[in-house]
Amino acid sequence: MIDLHCHILPAVDDGAQTLEEAVAMCKMAAADGCEAMIATPHQRRGEWWNDDVARLREIAGRLQAAVGSGLRIALGGEIHAGPQLLDEVGKLPDAGILPLAGSRYLLIEFSPFTTAAQASDLMHEMGIAGWRPVIAHPEFIPWLARDPELLGHLVSLGATVQVTAMSLTGDFGRRPQQDALAFLDAGLVHFVASDSHGTRNRPPGLRRAYETIAARHSGEMAQRLTTDNPRAVLEDRPLPAAAEGAA
Repeated sequence: MIDLHCHILPAVDDGAQTLEEAVAMCKMAAADGCEAMIATPHQRRGEWWNDDVARLREIAGRLQAAVGSGLRIALGGEIHAGPQLLDEVGKLPDAGILPLAGSRYLLIEFSPFTTAAQASDLMHEMGIAGWRPVIAHPEFIPWLARDPELLGHLVSLGATVQVTAMSLTGDFGRRPQQDALAFLDAGLVHFVASDSHGTRNRPPGLRRAYETIAARHSGEMAQRLTTDNPRAVLEDRPLPAAAEGAA
């Protein structure tokens, strides 16, 4: 499996705070069946602007060296969809924004204050510019969480969707689970990731979510959302039409 959303870089945001904790998170993920993780520190969000890409790459390199060759660590960012984001994306690769593993995929975190019209414009314009936006954890975005029709509209504009593993397994409560499963059942989920932040509260691991998807739908779907589609991101390939979502 491949985890494309996790906060494993030490001391850069609200994820791992030490190199030791980051290594422990990586070892937990590997023991759970992950072969690769894309570290996605918050970017453009409050105190976690994280636009020093050289520094983030250096930290990721130190983490990879500490973990060893048994688990691949790539670098990306969880990019807050604030004002001027589209202008910043237009300046890539010099804007201090990190695509996922150097690909054309961008992990986008919408604000609770984003409007549906703003989100639609952003997804449309990113697609025109040749980027592949990935909407992070829509089950936690208030204006999007209970609206599969709106999420479907954003997908029709070129977006893909990542839900959180612990949402599917019910660890965050009934409402996020219901919303994440509704998106899954509607064929609107393209990726499942841990969004892990530590070893205890929000630990890494995709196996239980894989089993949840396999029991509810099929092992083929579970494989697609936890391995095949994330591998396309690592290899900077578009998702095959037949491999998208649950359809």
